[in-house]
Amino acid sequence: MAEAAAGTNKTSPRPPNLLGRHDFPEISGRIASVVLQGRLPRYFWTAFFLFFLLVLLFLYSITYLIAVGVGAYGINIPVAWGTMISSFVWWIGIGHAGTLISAVLLLLRQPWRASINRFAEAMTLFAVAMAGLYPILHLGRPWFFYWLLPLPDTHMRWPQWRSPLVWDFAAIATYATVSLLFWYMGLLPDLAILRDRARSRAAQIFYGLLAMGWRGSAYHWARYESVYYLMAALATPLVVSVHSIVSLDFTFAIVPGYHSTIFPPYFVAGALLSGFAMVLTIAIPLRWAFSVEDLITLKHMDNAAKLMIASGMVVAYGYVSEAFFAWYSGEAYERTMMVERAIGPYAWMFWAMLFCNCGVLQLLWLRAVRRNMPVLFIVAVIINVGMWLERYVIVVSGPSRDFLPSAWDEQSLTWLDYGILFGSLGTFFALVFLFIRILPAITIFEVEELAEEGKGS
Repeated sequence: MAEAAAGTNKTSPRPPNLLGRHDFPEISGRIASVVLQGRLPRYFWTAFFLFFLLVLLFLYSITYLIAVGVGAYGINIPVAWGTMISSFVWWIGIGHAGTLISAVLLLLRQPWRASINRFAEAMTLFAVAMAGLYPILHLGRPWFFYWLLPLPDTHMRWPQWRSPLVWDFAAIATYATVSLLFWYMGLLPDLAILRDRARSRAAQIFYGLLAMGWRGSAYHWARYESVYYLMAALATPLVVSVHSIVSLDFTFAIVPGYHSTIFPPYFVAGALLSGFAMVLTIAIPLRWAFSVEDLITLKHMDNAAKLMIASGMVVAYGYVSEAFFAWYSGEAYERTMMVERAIGPYAWMFWAMLFCNCGVLQLLWLRAVRRNMPVLFIVAVIINVGMWLERYVIVVSGPSRDFLPSAWDEQSLTWLDYGILFGSLGTFFALVFLFIRILPAITIFEVEELAEEGKGS
């Protein structure tokens, strides 16, 4: 029925937030049954097992890295930053869409966020967790990571505040803390629903403790809305500030290809592009596997694709600006670096990046593409690949072609580079699977509000 209803809206210029008529028991029953009754699609655990194999690869790769050293994944001098920092920036960017959907769209009173904000917030937490591991592993001696804390270390020396690692630690810690509190705050009403609908005593105790005594009284709702909007206002600047700080890791260095004032807005736009691409990568299989096309409708997919167009065009503008500034500056080193990107050892990555992030992106101007779920899924995956290539090209091409041609060198990708990258992807999706099984992936009370207000008709 949901598929038929969705099909009738493919030609509608403004698809609704919800399809059909829904009442409270039907909405809460459908969403809670996944958690409480284990109403899972076929092959759910098979897919989870496949991702868990990548988790084991991730653990083995980390163990090997710590035992052998960071040189095992191909970095050298002058290319001291390789796939570790590329993947770090990529994962941080993926986490931005969750904050934008949850906080910014909440403050802008956009009701369509209700069906996708919960798993987008969880995606943010898992992506930040993956990102936080990379700088620590890149240290070479990860057991000394506590030296990055803004406290005197065991030798009573303060951290080096001019080090980008200290900036990253402060930015990631702040982002992760605010995102976690904001996510948990939004879960409270749904945890109470699960507590009240649970039949086993263990589930009642588990969700009851997590609900922290939520009763749904007018007093609770008044305090909830005040705090929720306050935290949204606190989280909104993080969309801009966190990835701007990450971009300053590069801008701070006087290295060809790094020292550019375009990086902060350019990186933020790239973060939103990759973040919304990952939202679609999760949402499209989710709505199909759990038959929730009437709750996560074509409008959600269409709006997310439009936001990808907006952020993607800013990214394309950043590509043009980089090339123009290199030429206009008159610096021989900057010009050489841009030429080497186009025809040097990383040229295939550079052109693949432009194809994925600029060429494929243009398909989203077509409404038929934005509302064709298989094609939209493929576009989202291609853009995510392109965004990783972009980070790798930026991170590696500058140091590999710096001021002294006699010092030029390239990074050779090893099995460990691929093992850690694909292992982190497997860990990320394994966490998403566990989240879907343990907690409601769609916000129950906000979808009920949409149905009550008639916005989904």
